Amino acid sequence: MHYLAEGLRLPTNGLDYTILAIYFVVVLGIGFAARASVKTSLDFFLSGRSLPAWVTGLAFVAANLGATEILGMAATGAQYGVAVVHWYWIGAIPAMVFLGLVMMPFYYRSKVRSVPEFLLQRFDKSAHLLSSILFAFAAILIAGVNLYALSIVVEALLGWPQWVAIVVAGLFVLVYITIGGLSSAIYNEVLQFFVILAALIPLTLLGLKRVGGWDGLSGSLEKQHGTDFMSAWGGTGIGDANPLGANWLTIILGLGFVLSFGYWTTNFAEVQRALSAKNLSAAQRTPLIAAFPKIFIVFAVMIPGLVAAVVVPKIGTPGSDLTYNDAIPLLMQELLPNGVLGIAVTGLLAAFMAGMAANVSSFNTVFTTDIWQRYVKKDQPDAYYLRFGRLITAVGVLASIGTAFIAASFSNIMTYLQTLFSFFNVPMFVVFIIGMFWKRASMKSGVWGLVAGTTAAMVNYFVIYKQGIIDIPSDQGANFVSAIVGFVAGAVVMVAVTLFTAPKPEAELAGLVYGTESPDADEAPEQGDDAWYRKPALLGWGAIVLATLCYLPYSL
Repeated sequence: MHYLAEGLRLPTNGLDYTILAIYFVVVLGIGFAARASVKTSLDFFLSGRSLPAWVTGLAFVAANLGATEILGMAATGAQYGVAVVHWYWIGAIPAMVFLGLVMMPFYYRSKVRSVPEFLLQRFDKSAHLLSSILFAFAAILIAGVNLYALSIVVEALLGWPQWVAIVVAGLFVLVYITIGGLSSAIYNEVLQFFVILAALIPLTLLGLKRVGGWDGLSGSLEKQHGTDFMSAWGGTGIGDANPLGANWLTIILGLGFVLSFGYWTTNFAEVQRALSAKNLSAAQRTPLIAAFPKIFIVFAVMIPGLVAAVVVPKIGTPGSDLTYNDAIPLLMQELLPNGVLGIAVTGLLAAFMAGMAANVSSFNTVFTTDIWQRYVKKDQPDAYYLRFGRLITAVGVLASIGTAFIAASFSNIMTYLQTLFSFFNVPMFVVFIIGMFWKRASMKSGVWGLVAGTTAAMVNYFVIYKQGIIDIPSDQGANFVSAIVGFVAGAVVMVAVTLFTAPKPEAELAGLVYGTESPDADEAPEQGDDAWYRKPALLGWGAIVLATLCYLPYSL
């Protein structure tokens, strides 16, 4: 892909490189500073459960606001138009509020170190082992997407071959995660959150100015793609054609419920940030705090994609050298002056590191605590697991370098991500939700629900969709359908297996099923936690009201 670097080489100078160098020095400095606090494996994997809510909340949203989010959502905007808002207002906010209000008490009070470990407590070892393997595999694939996204930026910036960019970037993340563990990742993510915004806001404003404001943008795109391109719900009637290739039912059920809740409530790369909070109240506030900026970030990633579709009308079309993933680097080349360009490049690299670090740190936790410690090397000294955690971090980064080349085969990396979520997150979500709300769900139903959900989603995508058995207009539409199929199959199989197998003893379900009292339920609330702004319910309702107010204009 050498032609891409030549076509998108960014006009950087010494000022831009100075800004970039300062940022890298700060990142490594945070890693070395965090090393002093890493004394045990709990410190390495969960920051000793000591972080305040505002830190974990910003890290929560930054971990999601990776390079895949920025490049991928801008690519989605360029390809599908305003429909990209669905991934935020339908596909994120409600699930984040649900995680904070309903699911975090289950996670935090059970003192689990990972999401799969919860399945061990609720179901059995087979469900735990399978979910651990699936999650570890998915984390490496997603970390590879972040590496590939970074290689696009570095290739445009320096002209390095893609494989060199992938290897160098992966090794840099390896250094600061291995040194400082999760604390290093989280504190860097707080820094990265502000650097990312400093990169996206100028790009959005200058992009709008370039195309004549929102009216000029709308007029140009409606002329090129039709009115539905600038309407989130336009053409989404069942049987109607629209840019997204999905109708309102598959959007609401596939994205708004199954994919959204499956990602935000079971993806350990996100949940791990909340589990590192200093108490339950802070853990519940973590996704709620993150929900507020999430409402507005959509504009900073969607508008550059729309602008790119105007500036380069042939982007992503057959015969064009530019894929939809190139939207952000293209606008950086076209619009940003030196200095601001350095900040933008730094922001994208920060976004890459946030996304990759989130997945690598969750991978090393799951592999060490859920697979190695429980099934391979039991009852070793804590120092052994701390050393092994650092070793498996290196293995995870090297594996991510390999999976980065898989992502390179997709013209829209967000489509690839949604495919992975439908395979791995959705089946885990159906097992979680049934296990949490149905006391009778048997121990063996968990593993069979995972197997059925994952298999059904893959069969729908690779056989029914790819072989053309059923005509689905787009990859994104197919992902929504795969998610629904995986959820339904997993639920049906869980119910069927439960009817013929023994339930878990009721005494072992305390605090694991909704309506049962946790053993820690009688703990006194911490002093000072009764202020209105500390109450998860009020924050949750506030997030819902804000999301509704934002949602109304585009739904009318």
